Amino acid sequence: MSELSFEQMFEESSIKRLRAGEAVTGQVIGVKEDEIILSIAGSKSEGIITRSEFTNEPNVDLTTRVSVGDELEAKVLKVNDGEGMASLSYKRLAADKGLKRLKEAFENKEVLTEKVTQVMEKGLVVEVEGTRVFIPASMVSDTYDKDLSKYAGQEIEFVVTEFNPSGRRSRIIGDRKQLMIAKKAAMQKELFERIEVGQTVEGAVKNVTDFGAFIDLGGADGLLHISEMSWGRVENPKKVFKVGDQVRALIKDINGEKIALSLKFPETNPWAKAAVNYAAGNVVEGRVARMTDFGAFVELEPGVDALLHVSQISREHVDKPSDVLSVGQIIRARVVDFNEADRKISLSMKALESQNSSQDADIADVDIDAVAASEDAQ
Repeated sequence: MSELSFEQMFEESSIKRLRAGEAVTGQVIGVKEDEIILSIAGSKSEGIITRSEFTNEPNVDLTTRVSVGDELEAKVLKVNDGEGMASLSYKRLAADKGLKRLKEAFENKEVLTEKVTQVMEKGLVVEVEGTRVFIPASMVSDTYDKDLSKYAGQEIEFVVTEFNPSGRRSRIIGDRKQLMIAKKAAMQKELFERIEVGQTVEGAVKNVTDFGAFIDLGGADGLLHISEMSWGRVENPKKVFKVGDQVRALIKDINGEKIALSLKFPETNPWAKAAVNYAAGNVVEGRVARMTDFGAFVELEPGVDALLHVSQISREHVDKPSDVLSVGQIIRARVVDFNEADRKISLSMKALESQNSSQDADIADVDIDAVAASEDAQ
């Protein structure tokens, strides 16, 4: 046996023989739009990766994904594709790695973070190293999400709750909902440990109803009832607040997991100076807020209303307030009674009429005396 033939035999024995199913590494020596050619390391063989075995994306241009000289790992599908080249798959090797990764995450209850690659009517799809995980719509959030399109392209956290990659019912299921519930529970515990009645808190309006607004305090919602939105009268909360508004409020009450909020800060209480501003005898201006058959309620300022009884509207007889007054009208009147304990104020427009009539009579008397004096002088 010659020396040359011995070297050839040694070289042949050191060359790796390819086997279907094994993972190999190779250098890209050619790339087209629809296929990649690899020179397989440790072997004299070359392999081909078609577009469909590189990615699940349709019609992708492979020249935009890899370049000559790049190193890739792939799975051997066939040792010889009939043309002397090995048939390789990049995506299947990635899927194998993904399955292994997902199995570990499933067994260890690990929290994974991946980007949403597809939004479907019934849920979301994420990929872990090329392996698809389906998150049903009911497991996307702890609240009902009608439109899942907002999650497209977003990175989300989830846990694998079902791992069955083989068989007729191949299923790998993810769950984001349980993470959100656990996170909110922790936030709620932290919130209730630090808040107390009388404290000022800030939050965003989460929902507005006919009876109030729910404020997200971070861990729990607080209810701002319509009666606590202002010292004055609020007819419709939806005209005052909209979802997303930032609100600074006072904690009025905490009852279990229920938090009652208020915008009636003590320092802004209009009744604090009402005894001075609306003392009996003061002349005031106000807006007619509403009317009944027995009188009109006049808003002197937000939170301070006064009653103008029908008998105090005019010196002339008035059957009902709406005959001479209208809602929104600004009127002047005299305070005839102030009851701070019951927060009741009574007004009289008639008292001002009487005063004006008396003043007119005094002026008339002065004019007559002046005329008489003038005649005597002549």
